[in-house]
Amino acid sequence: MTTSMEKPSEPQRPDAGKPSEQPEVKAEQSVPPASPRALTRARRRQAVLRFWRQYRTHRAGLVGLAVLAVIALLALTAPLLVGADSQSVTNSPGGPMEAPSGEFPLGTDQFGRSLLALMLWGTRVSLTVGLLAAFLSVAIGTLIGITAGHFKGWYATVIMRVTDWFLVMPTLVLAIALATVLSRSVWTTILAIGVTTWPTTARLVRAQTLSVESRPYIERSRALGGGHGHIMSRHVLPNVMPLVLAQTTLVISTAILTEATLAFLGLGDPTIVSWGGLLQDAREAGAVSSGNWWYLAPPGLAIAVVALAFTLCGRTIESVLNPKLGVSR
Repeated sequence: MTTSMEKPSEPQRPDAGKPSEQPEVKAEQSVPPASPRALTRARRRQAVLRFWRQYRTHRAGLVGLAVLAVIALLALTAPLLVGADSQSVTNSPGGPMEAPSGEFPLGTDQFGRSLLALMLWGTRVSLTVGLLAAFLSVAIGTLIGITAGHFKGWYATVIMRVTDWFLVMPTLVLAIALATVLSRSVWTTILAIGVTTWPTTARLVRAQTLSVESRPYIERSRALGGGHGHIMSRHVLPNVMPLVLAQTTLVISTAILTEATLAFLGLGDPTIVSWGGLLQDAREAGAVSSGNWWYLAPPGLAIAVVALAFTLCGRTIESVLNPKLGVSR
């Protein structure tokens, strides 16, 4: 009698005998890659947000920006606040040289017009001249600076000697000469300021251009067939734009001061109202000798406040774009 050795049976699993279920694999939907333009826009948005986060940590820059926003709002709404007839000499509502009162918070001028209304209209002209003159000046300086830093050689030598000549010449004297030769208008003032204040921007942009063109990717771009226009517009210009932006805010304050000086000297457009023109009218009316301070103080303070606000914004932008400057907050 033989004893059979039986193999111990394994415990049966609960799912034994059932067909094995394979986990369902869901087909992932393929996401199309973003276009280069979309990536560029996204990077620009991130750069703007990063710039604003750093800018708002500077109290002086926020104060300057708030002042400029209020002044720009007043300039835009001047026709609604005071009306165009407030500049009329024949229909002036008050008497000549009236002191500040409830009806005329800043007094009246020599023709009986409200100085508050004239100040609001002058805001439009002064800001317009300052912005357009600064744009022209920065555009000329950027073009000359980039080309002088890119081409080098005899072109850079000649153009930088011309720039040095403009630097040593007094800017105000050149602007007065141009304003005297040309017809007296707003566009003459803009042209006179723009073509005399570009040398500083040109030297700064040229120095930045030389720094950018010494980087390796410029050599790679040349090796791949990139021409002069491609390198200057696609590589150099984007890298110098932060410097140009900071320089623009500083040039605007200089342009506003120069416009006021030209108008005070009688070289502005006599048919429009500006802050410098109000100072010139006050001088001609004898406001200094007669003690009519309300005729002199508001335009002078407005010019100083706007110039200071643009300077604060410009210094803050420089500090954000180049933290090594160490501008205080």
